[in-house]
Amino acid sequence: MGIDGHRLRRILPSALRYKHANQISLTLEDANKIISSAKSEAVKNQWPVSIAVVDESGFLLHLERLDGASPATPEIAMLKARTSALSRNPTKTAEDMVKDRPSILSLPGRVPVQGGLPIFHQGECVGGIGVSGVKSQQDEQVAQAGLVGF
Repeated sequence: MGIDGHRLRRILPSALRYKHANQISLTLEDANKIISSAKSEAVKNQWPVSIAVVDESGFLLHLERLDGASPATPEIAMLKARTSALSRNPTKTAEDMVKDRPSILSLPGRVPVQGGLPIFHQGECVGGIGVSGVKSQQDEQVAQAGLVGF
């Protein structure tokens, strides 16, 4: 027999309920705005990329593969976004760390390659954006443009 919501609220400390009830999360509308701003930057520069936005847990909210983007780019963009969201750092940070700590390459479901940025709102990480398809610095430029729109 499962625990109903009323009993669960009595079991959990009030601080946990409060934190959960007031947790800031990205909405689909937020993800759409971020993708739209990033897409504008990519189109302006004629860069065929894929752009992914994930929530704070690294789960996909929105993905766009622009015309001409390689078939591999959607997966890489999602991994870059996930890596940034879970680490709360740009993927460039992880890329730089690999030189001193190659074991970072063995972390499952993450990619230490520039082009992913965490998304912060009111000091909290609420997700990540990842871009793949052109040079890593250009991928990050597109991701940064997405954050301007947020």
